[in-house]
Amino acid sequence: MLVNKFFPPAGLPSFSRILGMFFLVLILQGCATPPARVVHMTRPEGTLSFIPVIVRFGDTLPSLAAKYLGDADKSWIIADFNDVKDISPGQELIIPVEPFDKSRLSRKGYQTVPILTYHNFSESKEGLMVVRASDFAAQMQFLKGNGYTPITLDELFGFLQYRQNIPPKAVVITIDDGWRGVYDIAYPILKKFGYPATLFVYTDLINDSRKTLSWDMVAELDKAGIDVQCHTKTHRNLNRVLDHEPFQQYAAEIEREITECTEIVERKLHKRVKYMAYPYGETNKLVIAFLEKNGYQGAFTVKRRSNPFFMDPYALNRSMIYGDFSLETFKKNLETYSNEALR
Repeated sequence: MLVNKFFPPAGLPSFSRILGMFFLVLILQGCATPPARVVHMTRPEGTLSFIPVIVRFGDTLPSLAAKYLGDADKSWIIADFNDVKDISPGQELIIPVEPFDKSRLSRKGYQTVPILTYHNFSESKEGLMVVRASDFAAQMQFLKGNGYTPITLDELFGFLQYRQNIPPKAVVITIDDGWRGVYDIAYPILKKFGYPATLFVYTDLINDSRKTLSWDMVAELDKAGIDVQCHTKTHRNLNRVLDHEPFQQYAAEIEREITECTEIVERKLHKRVKYMAYPYGETNKLVIAFLEKNGYQGAFTVKRRSNPFFMDPYALNRSMIYGDFSLETFKKNLETYSNEALR
C-alpha cells in the first residue's frame, strides 16, 4: 500500500511521480525534520522551485510560511498551491519558493482584482461621498470574515506585470482627495485590521483646515502603511479643455497638474510617486503621455469593474463605494474571478 500511495500510475505527470518518490525516501529514512532542500522542476511554462516537506506536530500554515518563505502572512501561498485550508501531522506539502501561476489564467477563467474607492468618512453623517464609520468597519470586517486579502498597489502591479503571485481573493483599498475623516476614522479602522491602503491626494486640498488633512497627518499616514500617491494639484478634470482655452495652454496646464502634485508629494514625504488617480476618472492619450514622461507606472479611473492581469496599467478600474451602500451592495463590488472566457 505504501508503494502504491507514493508511486502514482505511469500515466500521471512526471512531476507527481518524482514527488511521490521524494516523499517515500523521506518516510523510509524516518526523517523527522522537513527538508530545507530546494528542488527545481522544469516544466513547459517554466521552472518551478519548491521545497517538499512532511508536516510535523506543532506545524501550522503560518509557521511553515515563516520558516520557508520568511513571512507568516504568506501562508496563503502554501494553502493555495496545495489546495488545503488546514494541515495535520504526516501530511505531505509542496512549498513553492518563487512565484507560480502568476496570471491565474485557465480554461475556466482568470483572476481579477477589485479596487475599492472611498472619499470621506464620518461618525454619523451620511452622504454620497461620505461613508459612516460603522459601515466602513462592517465592510472591512466582511473582507476579513470572507477570506479577502487587501494588498498594496506595488503588489497589484507585481501581478499586472506578471512578476508575482497575489492571494486568490486579493482586493485593493484606495481613498481619494485628503479629507480629515481619513485620519480620524478610516485610519484607526484600517490599523485595527492591519490593512494596507492608498491615499490619492490633490495637493491644494492639504491645508490643515478643520475638514482637511495637514501635511503632518499625511506623513503619519504614509509611514503607517497608507501609501500616499497623486490625485493632481487642483482636482481639475484632465480630459476636458476649458471654454476658450487654446490647446497649447490646455496641454501646459495638464502637465502642471501632474508635475506640481508629484513634486510637492515627493518633497513633503521624501518618496517617489508612481501612481495617479484621475480626477473624475477621466483621461486621454495626452494625459497618459505626460504620466509616462514623469515616471508614473499606472493610473486609475472610476469604472466599476474588476481588473485582470492583462489590464492597461494607465486605465485601471475602480469601484466607488458610496455612503448609501448596504452591505449587500458592497459585496457586489468584490469580483475576484471571471469566467468570461467561457461565454
